[in-house]
Amino acid sequence: MKKFLCMVASALMVISLAACTSNKDELVMATNAEFPPYEYHDDETQKIVGIDVEICDAIANELGRKLVIEDMAFDSVLTSVQTGKADIGAAGLTITEDRLKNINFSTPYATAAQVIIVPEGSDITTPDDLVGKKIGVQLGTTGDIYAEDIEDATLERYNKGFEAIQALAQGKIDAVIIDNEPAKVFVSQNDGLYIIDEAFTYEEYAIAIAKDNDQLLNDVNAAIKKLKESGKLDEIVNKYISADN
Repeated sequence: MKKFLCMVASALMVISLAACTSNKDELVMATNAEFPPYEYHDDETQKIVGIDVEICDAIANELGRKLVIEDMAFDSVLTSVQTGKADIGAAGLTITEDRLKNINFSTPYATAAQVIIVPEGSDITTPDDLVGKKIGVQLGTTGDIYAEDIEDATLERYNKGFEAIQALAQGKIDAVIIDNEPAKVFVSQNDGLYIIDEAFTYEEYAIAIAKDNDQLLNDVNAAIKKLKESGKLDEIVNKYISADN
């Protein structure tokens, strides 16, 4: 019996060590690759690219790990990090009080705005004009969360941002609330749509990390600080977002 228990203990130790090695060698990033220019599928290479991808790859390099990307529905990203299926979440994630109850966030690495896209000829010119309108949002995003406070509005939730844009172009909804940079891309691809001048909200993007993983949080924050100080972070952002946009 003692010999059997020793064998079981040894097997468990091997499994444990293998898991630790895997965790140490790889940095698993949960994302939703439908959010250009932060993460999206490159048509030529079929790879997932973007601002978040390059920032997280740079962080992984700082930590001596290999970045592994797991693409999933946006509303599964935080859950994946919470349950340990991914080490970090990066998908244009905004820090909110509600999210902080269940997840930790790194120091912010970018600022953003939620904006309103409407068709030409729309009577929506400010956020106040959204009252009573039918509004498209991407499920689980801050646009979804904040739009719930619009008086008498009807929210149409979509799994992907471009699905909301398609609905808007087809006249099924009155407006779409989405992050500024993806909004620019979507508008450039769809004639007859434009972004109104006044932003809906302003916010900050950060990397999601599980509540019990303080070491990784500290390591990621240190890496972000180094990337900011070296100018590498700005270099990555500027590669995808020109100053005159």
